Amino acid sequence: MLKKNSEDKRDLKREKFVIFAEKRTINAIKAIRVISKLGNHNAYVYNDEDVRKIVKALTNEIEALKVRMKESKHSGGIDFRL
Repeated sequence: MLKKNSEDKRDLKREKFVIFAEKRTINAIKAIRVISKLGNHNAYVYNDEDVRKIVKALTNEIEALKVRMKESKHSGGIDFRL
């Protein structure tokens, strides 16, 4: 009986993970696409350094995601400036 309960909890945790992971990944992709709209030269003025900083910030966060997913640790801070 204990094993069945444990498996049920594990299955429920897996289901929740899949639901949240899909929604959050879709939201992240949408957010990146919104950022990419800043590439409209008719609406905005920016330079290569601005682009580099944005890409570096996003890349750093992806790398931190990889570490957090492997180590189950997380950082709550958001630090980004142009």
